Amino acid sequence: MAEEIVGGIHAVTAALRHDPLGVLELWVDRQRHDGKLQSLLSDAEQNGISVQEVPRKTLDGMARGLRHQGVVARCKQRVTTLDESALNQLLDGLEAPPFLLILDGVTDPHNLGACLRSADAAGIHAVIAPKDRAVGLTPVARKVACGAAESVPFVQVTNLARTLRALQDRGVWLIGAAGETKHQLYSTDLKGPLAVVMGAEEKGLRRITREVCDLLVAIPMQGSVESLNVSVATGVLLFEARRQRDAIA
Repeated sequence: MAEEIVGGIHAVTAALRHDPLGVLELWVDRQRHDGKLQSLLSDAEQNGISVQEVPRKTLDGMARGLRHQGVVARCKQRVTTLDESALNQLLDGLEAPPFLLILDGVTDPHNLGACLRSADAAGIHAVIAPKDRAVGLTPVARKVACGAAESVPFVQVTNLARTLRALQDRGVWLIGAAGETKHQLYSTDLKGPLAVVMGAEEKGLRRITREVCDLLVAIPMQGSVESLNVSVATGVLLFEARRQRDAIA
């Protein structure tokens, strides 16, 4: 049985809530006794999960570089990445217009985790990314996502351009982020079936992705910096779309 180490209060709490049978064992810092930890320990006790109190140095060695916050869990390896077939099933089952986030080659797990967290908060139905030249759901991405990796479907596809065209065939409007376009975010209609398409760190959207998008929009910038971090820009676009969509609900 394949296993993985999960570290951090939010990541371990999410594992306990979404798949308690998959949590095999729990280790905690014997010096930590705050309310968040006690709540987590209560969840573990209710699910009959073994808990060991150990020195922080022991957790440092187990966490393999993760900021564990005094909590580490040994879990069954989770299969939470979906494929194209599962994406189609998800879209077929939606009762509301699709609201999707597409990440075109994000390679930093911290950025992926932050994007997943924003996606969860904004009510995104699924996050889609290519299998190649992009980061997947690593332990770091899961931890930064603070539970969103378990709550937001994450789909990895073989051919992103093909997936984008298939979404267009379903009537999904593809809005890509690009700083040089004349179309401004806040004057763009983001209601209805929508996929927000974000580019990779530094490079932005690939040429073929740009060509497939129905429209490219820019975030108005008032200061001296030329661009925002991809996870920050993602949050700006998603919540402008959320604002517009809530206005017609």
